[in-house]
Amino acid sequence: MTCEDAVMGSEAQRIEEPTRRRVLATSAAALALGVAGCSRGSDAVPLRFWATSYEGDYSPLLMPDFTRATGIPVDVQSVPSTAAHEKLLTAQAGGGLPDVLMLPMTWIAEFAMIGAIRPVPNDALVDDVVPQALAQTRASGRPCGVPWSVAPMVQYFRRDLLSVAGYADPPMDWAAWRTMARALKRRRPDDFVILTLLNWPDTLFTMLFQTGATLLRDRNTRGNFQSPEARAAFEFYLSLFTEGLAPRALSTEVQDALGAFAQGRFAIWPSWPTTLLDLDRRRAEVPAAAWGVARMPGPHGPGPGSRFDAALCVSTGTPRPAAAWSLVRHLTSAANELRFQRLIGVLPARESAWATPQLNTPLLAPFAEQIREAVTAPPVIEWERIKIEVQLVAERIVRGLSTIDQGLVAIDDRVDRILARRRALVSAGRIV
Repeated sequence: MTCEDAVMGSEAQRIEEPTRRRVLATSAAALALGVAGCSRGSDAVPLRFWATSYEGDYSPLLMPDFTRATGIPVDVQSVPSTAAHEKLLTAQAGGGLPDVLMLPMTWIAEFAMIGAIRPVPNDALVDDVVPQALAQTRASGRPCGVPWSVAPMVQYFRRDLLSVAGYADPPMDWAAWRTMARALKRRRPDDFVILTLLNWPDTLFTMLFQTGATLLRDRNTRGNFQSPEARAAFEFYLSLFTEGLAPRALSTEVQDALGAFAQGRFAIWPSWPTTLLDLDRRRAEVPAAAWGVARMPGPHGPGPGSRFDAALCVSTGTPRPAAAWSLVRHLTSAANELRFQRLIGVLPARESAWATPQLNTPLLAPFAEQIREAVTAPPVIEWERIKIEVQLVAERIVRGLSTIDQGLVAIDDRVDRILARRRALVSAGRIV
């Protein structure tokens, strides 16, 4: 029996036990039993783990328990988000990928296609995962990563400012939401109401997803941004700027968005779960009673939206796959996902974590609802490139350099060029 067989055999046995959820929620002490005996001979050689953003910065805090249980040290490298994609592709080309790597969900299909990551070898690694998160990890029908965190977009709102205009909470449909924004603008004409930055197009994509727009056509080989649904999203998005409800600004032009929200210069801020901790740190400026969280509005109510979900994957080049999967299991346990929620604000992908009192709070209820919405981004490896092109054209529309009609034609043209190779592969029957 190989070392990997020992680990996966142990996992298979555990899933039949009645205490499975508690086992899934434990850290490496229970999970590494199958590898401990196999790994002691290579104790001095650390596993390599790469992660981005806060996850990369704080992951070292999760490693001591794993090392104590297995004798395996872990070398963590925090990779800047802006350089991660290129660095990972370069490492794959040179045979230098780490044993375990964090990937945004939208990158998994690409890295699976180039043979960089292994399929998940055992259902026990993912059977406690929120289904909508797990669905994003599939490539050729198999999960190729274990979801680690979920980060849906929601709206943070200044409860005190809305109450002055007669609103307890933001309305959940576009028309009423914009009516509320206009009322706030009339009361505070020198301030904006909504902060949504032009080089962060996730608010726009949330609106596109909310309309139910099918953004690609012809088996995901051509752009479909001239559809009525996509046009409706662009029209609503543009109206926020033309009516002076949102500033025409890039992130480089807003030095302290959190401070501006705390000072009441904006009443609505579409953002992510980590903003919860940021606001808690600024509670001297904006007390908890002054703000709240709600789902993003849609044409007729909430629906799917933008999200930054991440998974942990094991590289095909690792010489120690059993130990690597044991590290993945340790990091994605409910206990460690809950610890990360306390440390950096990212939300767990484990269902059992969401059943705990820690997450059963009114403030997190909008997130709990949002993560169970289906993800509607097209499942193509070129999606990140497409998002960039949409952002660039959308900024031109907002700045008055292009009409919506011209912009949507331009987006479809750019998307068609990006997808040219995919069209050829589909026509040749090499991909479906």
